[in-house]
Amino acid sequence: MATNALTRPTRTFPSVFDDFFKPWNEWFDKESIFPGTVTVPAVNIAENEKEYKVSVAAPGLKKEDFKIDVEGNMIAISSEKEEEKEEKEGKSTRREYNYSSFSRSFTLPEDVNKDSIAASYTDGVLQLILPKKEEVKKTASNKQIAVQ
Repeated sequence: MATNALTRPTRTFPSVFDDFFKPWNEWFDKESIFPGTVTVPAVNIAENEKEYKVSVAAPGLKKEDFKIDVEGNMIAISSEKEEEKEEKEGKSTRREYNYSSFSRSFTLPEDVNKDSIAASYTDGVLQLILPKKEEVKKTASNKQIAVQ
């Protein structure tokens, strides 16, 4: 019987780091100390005849948190978010700091019109539209080749 459920791969050999930090790992849950250990968001890239679409899964951010730079044939998507929370209860004060960041860089295809790249952020997904150059779209039309 086949199943579509995703499972965590099992490790045959223990990690060197797990052994080194074993005394502390037994006291603390890794997820509570280092929540969200994955620091690079997932990216999907799709292409059609007019454009490339880049989707970056980055929930919990605001559109102001993103920085998108195009330099030469590279596009860099990054974000930095710093939060500070303070709670006062009686004579005690509790402060929490949270800092998260990521950066992803991609080489742009030669057919991208760099001046017309657009970005939007909706429902936790950053979407970039990278339109193709007009002259490239015209040459990509159907063509029949004669066999010699």
